[in-house]
Amino acid sequence: MSLDYTDYREIFLNDRPMMDTRAPIEFTKGAFPGVLNLPLMTDQERQRVGTCYKQQGQQAAIVLGHQLVSGAIKAERIQAWADFARAHPDGLLYCFRGGLRSQIVQQWLRDEAGIDYPRVGGGYKAMRTFLLDTVEQAMQQCDFVLLGGMTGTGKTQVLGQLDNALDLEGHANHRGSSFGRRATGQPSNIDFENRLAVDLLKKRERGVQGFVVEDENRMIGSCALPLPLHQGMQLAPMIWLEDRLDQRVQRILQDYVVDLCAEFVAVHGEPGFALFAQRLLESLNKIHKRLGGERHQRLLALMQEALAEQERSGVVELHRGWIQGLLSEYYDPMYAFQRESKGARIEFVGDQAAVLDYLRQRRPL
Repeated sequence: MSLDYTDYREIFLNDRPMMDTRAPIEFTKGAFPGVLNLPLMTDQERQRVGTCYKQQGQQAAIVLGHQLVSGAIKAERIQAWADFARAHPDGLLYCFRGGLRSQIVQQWLRDEAGIDYPRVGGGYKAMRTFLLDTVEQAMQQCDFVLLGGMTGTGKTQVLGQLDNALDLEGHANHRGSSFGRRATGQPSNIDFENRLAVDLLKKRERGVQGFVVEDENRMIGSCALPLPLHQGMQLAPMIWLEDRLDQRVQRILQDYVVDLCAEFVAVHGEPGFALFAQRLLESLNKIHKRLGGERHQRLLALMQEALAEQERSGVVELHRGWIQGLLSEYYDPMYAFQRESKGARIEFVGDQAAVLDYLRQRRPL
């Protein structure tokens, strides 16, 4: 295989192992699924080399870089790269543009460890451009249908049973509402876009031509939908999922109370319940103005009472009070308005079984 590899499609379709030799600060801003950061330089070293480059030019910056990464530091980094290369003989390395940093890592691996290891031509920037193009091409070439419905109807459950669904909230690690934050944080926006693009690429490779996505706002928590996707969703036909209020209350109780509490305890241990309770109260307070003072205070009192009982006995039934109030007095009127405004785009209405059956038989337009 060539030591300068540019088949980006093959890289992502086959989950090729990759080591990212950029500085940690670059990696944190955005990378690709499953990639390991094994930098040539630390953030501080990169900053010093960058300053030198601006003041004294490229040659002086290269000399400084070699001074900073030498001796035991150099040996330690080469060892880490060599360990990765031996563990992943089918892998690749890259830097930002496929330039000097990846060339140096590649050369040192060859000279010091006897390993010829391929690098990605064009680097991170070329792969990132490829993934952005993947989303734009899918919007031009594929059929998209939105899944809408009142809060708690189980839209995520429906998507999970379809082979042609894109789980936007799953990729964003957020449930998409004011109460949607998880115990674990969200990916960076770039990471979110990259995960989504790889998902699209793999499904299209399997022959999917029509995709089902949940009707979302542009923002899912702190993650923004790629603009071509968001714009396309404004014109896409819609399927409307319905369910009884009592079943929706039960589903929200399970997702936002029982499961979320367990998630916080799993992540944080003993303080988990207190952090879960704090998150729930913060979520209600975020919509304080939209609820209005009296309604907010009433639902807050119900939530506080439910949390106290849950902490004392583990019983969660009191949570049904604020959940039902929030649905019937806040979310349902808002979604009823949305349904009316998007009515011309709705091509099917039904419960979970009917919607699943319809979507499985639906053919791309």
